[in-house]
Amino acid sequence: MPWFDAGVNLLDKRFDADDIIQRAKDAGVEKLCIITTHPNEWDVAVSLYNQYPDTCCYTIGVHPHNAKDATPNDLARLRELAQQKGCVAIGECGLDFNRNFSPQPVQLSIFEAQLKIAADVSLPVYLHERDAFDEQLSLLTRYMPNLQGGIAHCFTGNAEQVKQYLALDLYIGITGWVCDEKRGEALREAVKHIPLERLILETDAPYLFPKTLRPRKRNNEPAFLPHIANQLGEYLQVETDKLRISSYANTCELFSLS
Repeated sequence: MPWFDAGVNLLDKRFDADDIIQRAKDAGVEKLCIITTHPNEWDVAVSLYNQYPDTCCYTIGVHPHNAKDATPNDLARLRELAQQKGCVAIGECGLDFNRNFSPQPVQLSIFEAQLKIAADVSLPVYLHERDAFDEQLSLLTRYMPNLQGGIAHCFTGNAEQVKQYLALDLYIGITGWVCDEKRGEALREAVKHIPLERLILETDAPYLFPKTLRPRKRNNEPAFLPHIANQLGEYLQVETDKLRISSYANTCELFSLS
């Protein structure tokens, strides 16, 4: 069974998608989920999926940073595109009160609108959260009974937060953050509380280059997913192959892929 990178920002300007996909395949990473964060990315993601239908799937959503840019027409188009072939989740959506690039009330409104759409079209949610855990948990608790699951994308929180997400039957996305000796300390403790059947591996590339990987590169990319898994396996005392197999199966289950 190959690797599945459950979250890559393949539309980032730093990437040549063709090169990134080829290097991923060379490393055994044969499946990628393309994250979208803004309405201006949606059509590009669909086009890239059509070019690589056996390798890629994609999300359709509005990141909290971009909530201020989303119009009613965008939300109507989100609903339409979410029902197209290749779309596996609504997001990246959620709340980010750390930088407040969009006003908090707007973030809350656009997040809730996406939760409603996800419930209506029977798709899981692809979640972002930073410094807004209580508010996010409150909304999720209301909507999760009507949702087809979801993933706490790029989880960087603590053990108590992971337990609360697990209580909502969310999957937990783990990235190269776990390889950061200083910033990843709380996460390395939290991952011990994630059952293998709820753990999903992702890179969030080009962000979060795993700091234990040498030589150091400017950008993270899906080809480095096996290294992240190897480091995580050491922390958990779990064989890397076991992580590969379980994460791949979990990702397919979350995204309803055969």
